[in-house]
Amino acid sequence: MRDELTACPVETTLLLINNRWKVLILRELLDGTKRFGELKKAIGSISSKVLTSHLRSMEESGLVDREVFAEVPPHVEYTLTETGNSLKPILDAMKEWGTEYQAKINSELKEAKDN
Repeated sequence: MRDELTACPVETTLLLINNRWKVLILRELLDGTKRFGELKKAIGSISSKVLTSHLRSMEESGLVDREVFAEVPPHVEYTLTETGNSLKPILDAMKEWGTEYQAKINSELKEAKDN
């Protein structure tokens, strides 16, 4: 990943959170440590293979820590690193923008329906 960094800071950010799954994983981990099954359930339609792939990528990029517990049955927990947590303002801004956009569209739909 680090070999792929570009001169553009926006592009660098997009390289780290380049799809909806990674953003949704970040959203879930901002609330705290989660097990694999908890993440899968919270995100919904993501497959185990895709979730595993993105978690590995995010771990490699330094956004997520993975802790394996050697017990029966074994389990794994995922936590955001300091770097991962530093993306919170970006996700907060995305949430705010999305909320405003939804309100605008809903208002336009209601207005069109009333006319």
